[in-house]
Amino acid sequence: MQGVLAPIQFLVFLVSVCLVVRYLATGDGEWAATLSILLKTLLLYLIMFTGSLWEHDVFGKYLFARPFFWEDVVSMLVLALHTAYVLALITGALDVRQQMIVALAGYAAYVLNAAQFVWKLRTARLQARPVPRAAAFALSGGDE
Repeated sequence: MQGVLAPIQFLVFLVSVCLVVRYLATGDGEWAATLSILLKTLLLYLIMFTGSLWEHDVFGKYLFARPFFWEDVVSMLVLALHTAYVLALITGALDVRQQMIVALAGYAAYVLNAAQFVWKLRTARLQARPVPRAAAFALSGGDE
């Protein structure tokens, strides 16, 4: 599920960033920007829910399992900022420009969080990659 949701969420994020920046720069497209942020937030909640189920299945904890502790910490910041945006939208506690800035803060945290996961995935792949036979022979000092 994560392999499907993550790329979709990233595409929505890219479109949304453009729409939010357009609104902040021109004042045009408030509805489209707002809708894109809400869609990004919905996808975020969905990916967090399915991710916590996976984490529970694999590590026995819904969140903050040792291998994903820091990723989960930053994920909580991402969720908090996205939720703050939704609350500001619903309550009108912030004007539209301030709401969009909160959304961009959430997006910055999302980029950091995505980078954490990409780094972890890349590290895991590099560690799992078998050493080519010639390199293993050279590393062993040629004693085969």
